[in-house]
Amino acid sequence: MAWLELSLTIHAAQQSGVEAALEDLGALSITLQDADADTPDERAIFEPGIGETPLWSVAVLQALFAANADRPGLVHALAELIPGIEPSNIAFREVADQDWTRAWLDTFKPMRFGRRLWIYPWNVEAPDDAGAVIVRLDPGLAFGSGTHPTTALCLEWLDGADLAGKTLVDYGCGSGILAIAALKLGAARAIGVDNDEQAIAASRDNAQRNGVAENLDLYLPPHFPQMQSGVLVANILAGPLAELAPVFAQNLRSGGALALSGILDGQQDELLAHYAQWFDALRATARDGWVRIDGVRR
Repeated sequence: MAWLELSLTIHAAQQSGVEAALEDLGALSITLQDADADTPDERAIFEPGIGETPLWSVAVLQALFAANADRPGLVHALAELIPGIEPSNIAFREVADQDWTRAWLDTFKPMRFGRRLWIYPWNVEAPDDAGAVIVRLDPGLAFGSGTHPTTALCLEWLDGADLAGKTLVDYGCGSGILAIAALKLGAARAIGVDNDEQAIAASRDNAQRNGVAENLDLYLPPHFPQMQSGVLVANILAGPLAELAPVFAQNLRSGGALALSGILDGQQDELLAHYAQWFDALRATARDGWVRIDGVRR
């Protein structure tokens, strides 16, 4: 069976409107890639932050439709619905099932984070290694073929953290990758929080497929329970991290471990000063223009 792929270069401000319009027009799937990236591995969104999808100012949007979709009708509708969309910038191509599947099977390879944590696609057989901790995910919008530094920093931190028997909160859980990895690494329970119901559904599905769903609770922010966890990770953005600092402090018991990411290099000093009201041993680790902050609840 063939499909019709529509592609269009958009600015970040247009993203939500274009996505909504395409969904109303019958798009079966929508993906985003960095328009300025040189290689496919650098384009993929590893895990979007709360309320955020693109991490880029200009993105290539690709939408998949049934093969018999009305091309002129799609172009006309988009131009009418979204100001600034030029019909000449909309491109189409036919995509066969085999090609569509192959595109990610060929690019998404196993990746290691820290000493023992591995992320594997479902189509690749993992080696028989008793020391390896395997999380399996399919690539897609929430987990792409390449790793974003913010999530890589969190995964590496989790690999080295003392999680045994503890409850972990993953605030802004997205695909659920951090919560699932924590459970695989020995956490007794994980709580995922996200303001996107699709993220909650994706986290639940990924947890089920990894065999850890019974130990993962998922909430929208208004339903996030008052509790005292032993570990909290939040891979979102600097603004929300600053606003949520009192919430995180309240939900971490004394001595609890904290890791924050989604922070651009240059934003860490203000956050370090802010979090110093509640946390000790704060430190910042930078990679490729992004920063992770970790510390301990006073």
